[in-house]
Amino acid sequence: MNKILEVQNLKLYYHTSKGIVRALDDVSFDLYKGETLGLVGESGCGKTTTGTALLRMPSPPGRYDGGRILVDGQDIIPLPEPEVRKHIRWEEVSMVFQGAMNCLTPVYTIGKQMLETLHEHRDMDKAQAEELVKEYLGLVGLPPEVMGRYPHELSGGMKQRIVIATALFLKPSLIILDEPTTALDVIVQAQIINLLKKLKKTFDLSFIFITHDLALEAEVADRICVMYAGKIAELGTNAQIFGPQGPLHPYTEKLLQATPRLHQKVESLAFIPGTPPDLIDPPKGCRFHPRCHAVMDRCKLEEPPLQEIETGHQVACWRHVK
Repeated sequence: MNKILEVQNLKLYYHTSKGIVRALDDVSFDLYKGETLGLVGESGCGKTTTGTALLRMPSPPGRYDGGRILVDGQDIIPLPEPEVRKHIRWEEVSMVFQGAMNCLTPVYTIGKQMLETLHEHRDMDKAQAEELVKEYLGLVGLPPEVMGRYPHELSGGMKQRIVIATALFLKPSLIILDEPTTALDVIVQAQIINLLKKLKKTFDLSFIFITHDLALEAEVADRICVMYAGKIAELGTNAQIFGPQGPLHPYTEKLLQATPRLHQKVESLAFIPGTPPDLIDPPKGCRFHPRCHAVMDRCKLEEPPLQEIETGHQVACWRHVK
């Protein structure tokens, strides 16, 4: 398979007046052409930070403190910003941000906003650009008249489709989807998911799908990356994480036990005691050990490495790592 993205030992820290927040701390994974990688975990675990880091858009005061991001073999971290804007961002990697309304300027029409992105990257006249915008609006199931409307005139599902169309029309090979169905009702959620599946097949796209919804990841993702406190806890195929043998990391176990099941009787849902750690001063050893039901003495002293236990299945837990 063709590897389009390699993240190697990535560190992205927020340098604040209170100390250094280790938002991403030694994160490594790969993504292949046509694959969907799901990023899951609690709020604050580093999912969205990973997405913005891959787009070379870390939120201030965040900065890269190590590692590499290889897009088609090229490390984009040292590249000057003009080159990233011209050749990487939206050309090779684009992102559907969480909350479509926050991505659309309320005082501009949809057409004006989409054309602005297109003119930054493509040398074409107004008529050609408008035809291309209409074509991609049609691909996401919207009529051409939407170009003349303002964001407040559209429903949440329509705005989400516009953001997806904008992420698509420069034909990037990788699209990062940051909770694209948040705040949408279940019918519209299903429509958006079906649309994404169709577009992925049509354009042979690769997705990084960020969500809290494990059931949704089970439906859309080929592989699952479980993050906790700025690190990868477990990484495996859909079958390895959701299959009958179950996950290997205690954190993943608890996340799955906290997910309601439609076809199984559940007396009570599990929960994870405590709160995520302070990333300015994370706990020694495994960062999950203060909340772990399977904690051992070694967990409190040594940080487990992310190690491959079987083909394609990696975990950072002393129960499995030797």
